[in-house]
Amino acid sequence: MIRRKQVLVVGFGKDHCTETAYQVAYQVGFELAKSGVVLITGGLEGVMEAASRGARDGGGLVIGVIPQGDKAMSNAYCDVVIATGIGFARDFVTAYSADAVIVVGGGAGTLIELCAAYQNKTPIVAVKGTGGAADRFAGDYLDDRRLERVLYEDSAHAAVGHAISLIAR
Repeated sequence: MIRRKQVLVVGFGKDHCTETAYQVAYQVGFELAKSGVVLITGGLEGVMEAASRGARDGGGLVIGVIPQGDKAMSNAYCDVVIATGIGFARDFVTAYSADAVIVVGGGAGTLIELCAAYQNKTPIVAVKGTGGAADRFAGDYLDDRRLERVLYEDSAHAAVGHAISLIAR
């Protein structure tokens, strides 16, 4: 049995998610589902909800790893909810479970997941033009060790294709 590819989508939460970021995240989720990839998110609102909704609409499997201990706190589009009860430490669970990461916007919470993925040398692809961490780190390294460059694309379609190609390497 061959394990399915798993991609983590990270980005703005509910309070900072722009309409552009929401739409791009939806497209990312939809494209991942159509590619047969399992979507992992932090399971809450904003970019996480948009990607989950897109993946659900595309017929994919959505795993939400939430920081709370109550499964009811997840967004309505998660097929599987992992209620950790460990707060931001859940960001290490999401990052270490991913074969690749796609960044759509994002603030400080997103940076936690990016740093965990970076430390683990997990490929990261930012969707440029979505603001926040995606634009700030696109094409750059997170620190001077230069472990894994944050690659970037200008569209959801291209970001998904790039992330999937990096998993195969």
